[in-house]
Amino acid sequence: MQLRPLLCACAMALGIGQASAATIYKYTDAYGVTSYTDRPTRGAKVLVFADRMNERLDQQVHLDVNKQAGVTTFSARNELYAPVEVELRLANLGNVRPGAPSLVRRVLPARSTLTLATLVAQRPGQGLRFSQKFRYSLGNPSSAPMGYQYPLPWVGGPFRLTQGPNGTFSHFGPRSRYAMDIAMPVGTPIIAARGGTVVKVENNQGSGGANPSGNFVRVLHDDGTMGVYLHLMQGSVSVREGQHVAVGTPLARSGNTGNSTGPHLHFVVQRNVGLGLESIPFQFNQPVGSLPNFALGNK
Repeated sequence: MQLRPLLCACAMALGIGQASAATIYKYTDAYGVTSYTDRPTRGAKVLVFADRMNERLDQQVHLDVNKQAGVTTFSARNELYAPVEVELRLANLGNVRPGAPSLVRRVLPARSTLTLATLVAQRPGQGLRFSQKFRYSLGNPSSAPMGYQYPLPWVGGPFRLTQGPNGTFSHFGPRSRYAMDIAMPVGTPIIAARGGTVVKVENNQGSGGANPSGNFVRVLHDDGTMGVYLHLMQGSVSVREGQHVAVGTPLARSGNTGNSTGPHLHFVVQRNVGLGLESIPFQFNQPVGSLPNFALGNK
């Protein structure tokens, strides 16, 4: 049976305002071509839209534990071009001088290191005992978002909004609740809708790659919010981490990578709300939803 391709994450079998979502199946053939369908097919698996981004921050946010005779020091190291909120929990303390903290939460500026806690042995010559748990999240939760209307983050069109805020297909988790999906051909130029510093990029994902977000660019704005441009074309990202971009700076080209069932741009604005990123409402500076949608055959 031949799979019936579906065009865009939210255009599939449901409208923006519908209350229930269709079951979508993902199939990869012997040639590595990935297809999607709303019909059960032999060898196809149910596509689960997980509300996550695999940005691999563990390679750039570290907890360093320095052990010397009778003293253990915990330091957080942030190699990102953005602040990071970190939390260290210490439990099951043994042979530790009184006054040791059990919970430490701090915000590390971009590209910085900070000592979080120091444990000193109460009985010299005997080992310290403890267990540790380290968590972190991008951004500074004390930042206050400012009002801003976003220019359209692409060149060309007109295109159409195909899944808006609270879309029941995949815009229902905290990180994507207020995201917008815009159907557009692969290769459409994607530009910065707001100035800021490039924090993270992914550029190597092919069609249906392991990262649900596909290729993406994350930009930190002056008010602490972050704009994220997802499902970009492989190899098209033209900015680097740490680079400052202005409104209109070329970022990449649109694609169909990650958990994307058709060519589109997924754009979302996020902020740290306390050891976690959540999407926040935003507005484009001109209407999008009423424009014709090339994917539906309209001109």
